[in-house]
Amino acid sequence: MSETVSVRVATLADLTAVTELFCGYLAFYRVTVADETRPERFLRDRLENGESLILLAETDAGPVGFAQIYPTFSSLSMGRVWTLNDLYVEASGRRCGVGRALVRSCVERARAAGAVGIQLETASDNAGAQALYRSEGFEPEAFAAYFLALE
Repeated sequence: MSETVSVRVATLADLTAVTELFCGYLAFYRVTVADETRPERFLRDRLENGESLILLAETDAGPVGFAQIYPTFSSLSMGRVWTLNDLYVEASGRRCGVGRALVRSCVERARAAGAVGIQLETASDNAGAQALYRSEGFEPEAFAAYFLALE
């Protein structure tokens, strides 16, 4: 694919396209979704409540990737921090600059919003994503990640 990649903020009008990409993201991370309507409801709630910023990457072929960012705060830096929580590029858009375009758009928008940093996590075996993030200036942190499932 040698097409131009454009990145824009997704709106409710993009919900179907973003949901399809989100379902691909869930499948990539082997998340089983019993209720097929849950991914769309989840994204709709985030958009309607202004709880996340969703970036949509498109080429001439249509939507090929998305990133979902949660604006939050860091007590240690005493400033606004963005959490780049989800980034997914469908197979046809990989190794073509789509992921990089999404990351760069996130960084640009975070700076414009006055954020002091962007945090993210990726799977420990996702070497491609790790290489992309490092090449864009992200550095691994010394903090250990923990999670307690409540469901």
